[in-house]
Amino acid sequence: MRTNWVRERLLAGQPTVGCFVGLGSPTVAELLAHAGYDWLSIEMEHNGLDLAGVQHMLMGMNATNSIPIVRVPASNPVSRPTEAHNTTFNTTFIQRALDIGAMGILVPMVRSAAEARAIVRATRYPPEGTRSFGPLRASQYTLDYEDYFKRANENTLVVLMLETKEALDDLEAITSVPGVDALYAGRFDLSLALGLNPMQEDSLPRIEVALERALAVGRQNGVAIGYGCGTPEELRERIDQGFTFLCYATDYSLIADAARAQLTAVADLFDIPAR
Repeated sequence: MRTNWVRERLLAGQPTVGCFVGLGSPTVAELLAHAGYDWLSIEMEHNGLDLAGVQHMLMGMNATNSIPIVRVPASNPVSRPTEAHNTTFNTTFIQRALDIGAMGILVPMVRSAAEARAIVRATRYPPEGTRSFGPLRASQYTLDYEDYFKRANENTLVVLMLETKEALDDLEAITSVPGVDALYAGRFDLSLALGLNPMQEDSLPRIEVALERALAVGRQNGVAIGYGCGTPEELRERIDQGFTFLCYATDYSLIADAARAQLTAVADLFDIPAR
């Protein structure tokens, strides 16, 4: 099993820069991984991608140094018990994402420390957790069974989305859960959770307050804090603030921005109406 160097950097307090991949294209994922992103997070929450498609994208990234992460669709309480007090969570997507080769997971809409503990346990083999053993592609189709079993628990990155009011209220407890490596603040859903309109600029001051608190609590408990950046200037600013799990663009925004810029540049030549 190759070393999850992104997790090592985050635990050491060093910044990493990744990209969210939402188009479902193995070719685009391969291109972005070769381009030099530290990590890529394959989107399953907001598109139609299934796990077979995720596996093809992971294959596309395989010959690169980029660490593959899967944003699973949810952690809804609909599956097998994972806590002593019978709290239940759907661990199916977590287990399958890891078994097909993801080296980290990004879990949306987390609300409590109990949920965080269940998520971490779903990524760990017993006795530390509840993950069932059968890492087919992840273990090179059983050729790497022994090493994978030995290293998987401490080599899997666990990132939780900070995008609910409940998580914000339970921040100290969530970041105290062993095995939670990072929290990634989702501005849009966090705005909605706080009763704000994410499309309006006046929502930003309250989000910044939440981010400052997350950074302070993260530093106290050794948990990396992540956020999305749209410009190199913002990326530098966020690194200086202490953010270390940073998303710089998405595959679809990179393509859309490039297309708009190029069409704007040649609009006069072909009488293309401005959009």
